[in-house]
Amino acid sequence: MNTPYLCPSCKSNRTRFAIVDQAPVYVKLNPESGEAVQYYEQDELDLFHMPYRGSVRRVQCGVCGLIEDEQTFVTMARNHPRRV
Repeated sequence: MNTPYLCPSCKSNRTRFAIVDQAPVYVKLNPESGEAVQYYEQDELDLFHMPYRGSVRRVQCGVCGLIEDEQTFVTMARNHPRRV
């Protein structure tokens, strides 16, 4: 997280962000009530339950509210150097 960010939407924010660490919770739901019947750890998943493949960290711009993968903000900062 010691990397500069730049919002790809508003292209002005370099200082105000929300870092969202994602931690998937694996559950088996009752199809009628929606109640969680069973909770799993990732190494306990059965054959029909795919593990989460999304990003571990997302970033939200504190100015415009855009939420994207962290790498999107990092790439924008690298490709648009700060003008002094």
